[in-house]
Amino acid sequence: MSVTLTEIPLSVRRVLVLEDNFIIAMEAEDILKSIGVEHVEIATNLDQAGSLIDEQAFDFVLLDVNLGNGTSFAFADVLKARGTVFGFVTGYGESSIFPVGLRDIPRITKPFNEISMVGLLATAAGETPRADA
Repeated sequence: MSVTLTEIPLSVRRVLVLEDNFIIAMEAEDILKSIGVEHVEIATNLDQAGSLIDEQAFDFVLLDVNLGNGTSFAFADVLKARGTVFGFVTGYGESSIFPVGLRDIPRITKPFNEISMVGLLATAAGETPRADA
């Protein structure tokens, strides 16, 4: 009997994706919905993400590290101060580029898939992924 991770933690139902590449953002949305997220919002820049966070409650925020001319680190600090659960997606696996206060935040690298996304959500939420046999 093989076990695959197919479902997200129960506490994650509303997710905000901050990703400046719309194709990657749509891929993230498709994966999130395929693993059971009920509502996904996409922001392609920090201003959109800030507005959405002010208007809606999210169980999790997925942050692309590199956004055009900058990074999402300052926004991550805001989320951390608010107590919002979040994680990073990056093309870089090196933790040395992360500010000291954000090095312990869960992250996955591109390209991501359902299993890596479930693992990220579970780790960030402090839950164990549920497995289907």
